[in-house]
Amino acid sequence: MNHPFLQLLVRWSVLALGVTLATKLITGIHCDDVGTLAAVVLLLSLFNAVLKPLLVLFTLPFILLSLGLGMLVINAFLFMLVGKILTPDFRVESFWSALGGALIVSVTNIIISMVIGKKPRPPGGPGSGTRPSEKRGDVIDI
Repeated sequence: MNHPFLQLLVRWSVLALGVTLATKLITGIHCDDVGTLAAVVLLLSLFNAVLKPLLVLFTLPFILLSLGLGMLVINAFLFMLVGKILTPDFRVESFWSALGGALIVSVTNIIISMVIGKKPRPPGGPGSGTRPSEKRGDVIDI
């Protein structure tokens, strides 16, 4: 799965799963159809690529003081923004609904990434029978 387009499709699918779970589990989030879900995924991806780095930069002291929980607030803000743009078909009723939806999307992303994101062990790792100094000639052992 090294092709960038395939990786993008996987990320969009995971995001779509997270948004779908959020609409089922959080009472204040409503999505009407699959086309709207695709629009939500595209807008969230766009906002995460463009707006989120700017928001993180400007709110960095808040993020540090809140020990990273500020990132969840930023994700909730982006979730609400998508709800405002796609109002008739995708509705986010309150900040707390957006916060719950952002939490569900984040947890879904973490769980799916752990399941499918396992990378093979590099050669020379535990149990391979070679010492790290034998693999590369430019390492000096002291």
